[in-house]
Amino acid sequence: MSLAPATQDPQVLPANLADQTARARLTPAAVAGVVRLADIWRLTSAEICTLVGDVSERTWFRMKKGEWDGVLSQDSLTRVSALVGIFKGLRLLFSERLADEWVRLPNKGPLYGGRRPLDVMIEGGIPRLLQVRQHIDALRGGL
Repeated sequence: MSLAPATQDPQVLPANLADQTARARLTPAAVAGVVRLADIWRLTSAEICTLVGDVSERTWFRMKKGEWDGVLSQDSLTRVSALVGIFKGLRLLFSERLADEWVRLPNKGPLYGGRRPLDVMIEGGIPRLLQVRQHIDALRGGL
């Protein structure tokens, strides 16, 4: 058995979202994913713009039409990552119908206090998005 440190595969390391080139590479997939997610969760343009952060409704409409060639910020990519993780976790936990409605249903859990997870995430920004993701991961047995 070797005691030399294992080399890490660069493909496994998380992307450096502070790097403009990395963000430019990840943005098209992130935009496509969030456009699909907004459709599945039936989000209004105001809801998705707030969830993604620093995206105006005009920009959002251009994203939906495939006419936006910008680069998402580190903040927005973090938010999209959390949203996609929540979506995937819900789909693993529940039937497709319940998974897709879950964010709109009142939740009595301590994180939500009888409110809809969607409202909690909108009002709480990145910290709440990450807490909701951790909650879903914990339900799956991932924490």
